[in-house]
Amino acid sequence: MNDLSAAHVEAFLEMMSAERGAAVNTLQSYERDLEDASSHLRTLGTGLTGATPDDLRAYLAHLSGQGFKPSSQARRLSALRQFYKFLYAEGMRGDDPTGILDAPKKGRSLPKTLSVDDVSRLIGQAETEAAAGGPDRLARLRMHALIELLYATGMRVSELVSLPASVLAQNGRFLVIRGKGNKERLVPLSQAAIRAMRAYGEALAEETAKGDAGGRESPWLFPSSGKQGFLPRQVFARDLKSLAARAGIRVAMISPHVLRHAFASHLLANGADLRAVQELLGHSDISTTQIYTHVLEERLHNLVQNHHPLAKQAKKQD
Repeated sequence: MNDLSAAHVEAFLEMMSAERGAAVNTLQSYERDLEDASSHLRTLGTGLTGATPDDLRAYLAHLSGQGFKPSSQARRLSALRQFYKFLYAEGMRGDDPTGILDAPKKGRSLPKTLSVDDVSRLIGQAETEAAAGGPDRLARLRMHALIELLYATGMRVSELVSLPASVLAQNGRFLVIRGKGNKERLVPLSQAAIRAMRAYGEALAEETAKGDAGGRESPWLFPSSGKQGFLPRQVFARDLKSLAARAGIRVAMISPHVLRHAFASHLLANGADLRAVQELLGHSDISTTQIYTHVLEERLHNLVQNHHPLAKQAKKQD
């Protein structure tokens, strides 16, 4: 990356952080994608700042030739679009070379999800283990609280593990979640989630008082001795798979994100409005939530088949 391009990328990342509140992971992803594009553009004798539409087409063709999936190519192109929009807005370029580029075509992929029975078995396993005494009781209560909260709210795993300890002081049935771009949203809590969170909070307070949880209060609901201070999402994902195995659920099917999908799919299957689910998930654009429209389509099909007069008449004739 030449010096001018490097300076422009740095300015772009600073803008994304300061003005749009982009998360650290998002900034790192942009930086990696732009560095990868810059590296290939150098082989073409140009750089990011001076790249033409043909240069960028050649880069996308290179990604395709390397076996990158259309979704991965689209992510790289999205990073480039954001970067060149910034350059154009700041007067660093007189055009946007990505404006005439077509997005890589990708098939519609449906999210993995779990049945209601699978979720019930998973939560039941966590509840049974949490009720048992003995060593690691706090860890088992924590897992129960994590799963109840995740399925009750549909939070992103990063939002879940970084919940502040102050939520324990809330008496209502709603939780304020700080999501992407520091945007806040209000989500309702189930009675089961409230009970699991309180049981875990009481056990955490007891162990903190005894010195078993580090000897001092943490600002986080799920504290950890790691660098961030709260439970790493990778640790939660690993423990969730272990719990699934003990509940007799195929481990390959389970992840924190799958539980988020289950939350949305089960709401829609039971009559929830797509816009309401969008708000609960924290999606800024309804198009992101529309990945779940297959659930709505199935529900509408069943509605017609079971309640339309002609459908009923056809069933009687059969």
